Amino acid sequence: MKKFTFKVNNRDLIVEIRNLAEQASGSCFVRCGDTQVLATVVVSDRERKDIDYFPLSVDYEERYYAAGKILGSRYIRRESRPPDEAILTSRLIDRAIRPRFPKNLKREVQVIITCLSWDRENDPDVLGLLGASIALLISNIPWSGPIAPLRIGQREGKFILNPTYSEREGADLDLTVSAVEKENDILINMIEAEGEEVKEETILKAIEYARASLKNLLSFQKQIAQEVGKEKITLEESIFDKELEKEIKDFWEKRLESALFKGGKGERVEEISEIKNELLDFVGKREPEKISLAKEILEEKIGKIIHQNILLKEKRPDQRKIDQIRSLSSEVGLVPRAHGSGLFIRGQTKTLSILTLGAPGDVKLLEGMEIIGKKRFMHHYNFPPYSVGEVKPIRGPGRREIGHGMLVERAILPVVPSSDDFPYTIRIVSEILSSNGSTSMASVCSSSLALMDAGVPIKSPVAGIALGLIKEGKQYKILTDIQGPEDHYGDMDMKVAGTEKGVTAIQMDLKVDGISIDLLKEGLSQAKKARLEILKVIERTISKPRVKLSPFAPRILTLQINPEKIREVIGKGGKTINEIIEECGVSIDIEDTGKIFITSESETAAKKAISWIKNITREIKVGEVFQGRVKRILDFGAFVEIIPGQEGLIHISKLAPWRVKTVEDVVKVGDVVQVEVISIDEQGRINLSLKGAKKDRKG
Repeated sequence: MKKFTFKVNNRDLIVEIRNLAEQASGSCFVRCGDTQVLATVVVSDRERKDIDYFPLSVDYEERYYAAGKILGSRYIRRESRPPDEAILTSRLIDRAIRPRFPKNLKREVQVIITCLSWDRENDPDVLGLLGASIALLISNIPWSGPIAPLRIGQREGKFILNPTYSEREGADLDLTVSAVEKENDILINMIEAEGEEVKEETILKAIEYARASLKNLLSFQKQIAQEVGKEKITLEESIFDKELEKEIKDFWEKRLESALFKGGKGERVEEISEIKNELLDFVGKREPEKISLAKEILEEKIGKIIHQNILLKEKRPDQRKIDQIRSLSSEVGLVPRAHGSGLFIRGQTKTLSILTLGAPGDVKLLEGMEIIGKKRFMHHYNFPPYSVGEVKPIRGPGRREIGHGMLVERAILPVVPSSDDFPYTIRIVSEILSSNGSTSMASVCSSSLALMDAGVPIKSPVAGIALGLIKEGKQYKILTDIQGPEDHYGDMDMKVAGTEKGVTAIQMDLKVDGISIDLLKEGLSQAKKARLEILKVIERTISKPRVKLSPFAPRILTLQINPEKIREVIGKGGKTINEIIEECGVSIDIEDTGKIFITSESETAAKKAISWIKNITREIKVGEVFQGRVKRILDFGAFVEIIPGQEGLIHISKLAPWRVKTVEDVVKVGDVVQVEVISIDEQGRINLSLKGAKKDRKG
């Protein structure tokens, strides 16, 4: 066993190379505190010459035993489908490591990160990314690593590297970054961040703060590779066919350029598809074994044409300027029965977000390795096949849908009011109606519109924009509002969302080695300019949340009672609360603090339930007079319900100013009588007197 240690924030990062997963191509254990992950990588021994993409799969696996939990339903006590949090971590790792594989690698590669132990202090996601980097670096898999991942938090104006969960609570910024080294310089190759409307300068300062640690973490991994690294697999050199390349250039290059720079997506896609089919038909008839090679050459040509036109002429496929956003428009109130709805259009990208308000009890219950709790704000993202003009079976949400949905949720969450100010559960669903570039950022905009249309008192609207990059050597152009070919053949996808005050979410991944902090600064500045422009369009449609909720939204009334009275509201076996719910047609949620939420489509019904609960929980005082109904009769007196759920005893001696032989001589079950509270004992039992009995006796 080999053991290596690296210090971050006065805590040891421990890497152990034990070769326990000895049949994997590479493996390692990474630990911080008592949080530990196992990272494994495996490469297939077979070349996939039938594909034109790199077959990489990344899986982050949570195990409940890591947290000492046995979760799941009564009948299924094992892990099944990965939770959203695990899928998001898988995507995070994938985005950081994917660009570092050689283009001619066509063997299947699988990266599996398993969380073995979780100490409730140290997050396993950054450890998983570090483990993936080390496992790949020491394996026989060709990979141009290492990459250095760190989480950076900012709390009370101070930056913290790899903060614990408690250190992240109340943080203004939670940023995960990975970096590579090139020509003795640190380059950023992946960012994921969420913030409380933080300034762009703060994000740059955070990365600058981590620069030295990132560099040291890269050196640390290189040291491990020198000691235990395997010899890399030798890949077949890419076949170069000069004659075929010349034929493609001479015959198809001009047509390709003409097709690529047509304004409309449909026309552009149709013409490029026609050229591809024509080329493959031509090659297939002459040399069918070169069809795959012809596809590769054609793709390279398309990428080169786009790069050259943008770098040399600043010519984009739809003729826009480098920093120009496509035409923008927005609407609210499209869906008649929805509690709120918003439509956002940016060029051919069109998203419709529909909001539903629910009772506090409609929260999503979270049950996972790291989280057991409740979630009152949810955003879900749907990408139906018609949005790109395709015919496909509709299945459950995939990784992309989950990732995009959560990115929007993180972007919007900082402006959502607290449950104290707005006790509703909020769910937004974004339907992608038409897609041509950054539907996730369009969903941020349409979700802001839906929130304001519903009357949710958000702090301010949030807008998002996607930026791209075209780069060759030291020459580059940053593109605002990328669409189809700029995304596919470009070198960066950086999504930035935020308010007028600052950034709430960032997600950036690259196809090139990395970008400098100076280039990132330029990109954030360009994103801010675009964001402010989009916010103006949103505010022209609806400038602030509506004063009143939709008439179709439920009404929630709140009531604070003495926590000791909760059992009286619930009643024996839930009898009392169920009676209120059934009689009034409401739903009731009770917190341990004694705070009660009554939700109903009718405000009148909610008020009726409030009144009922107030009667049950009110503090009865000596001297008060009530009209009560006789509920039970015993030998020694009668029990009278003075308010719903509360009874008092009229002792036989308090029924009349004379001696009463039997209780039934004065009252019977069902009688409505006027009574006075004469005493309340230490156990809270109420003693009553029939009104007039005492007075008459004195007389």
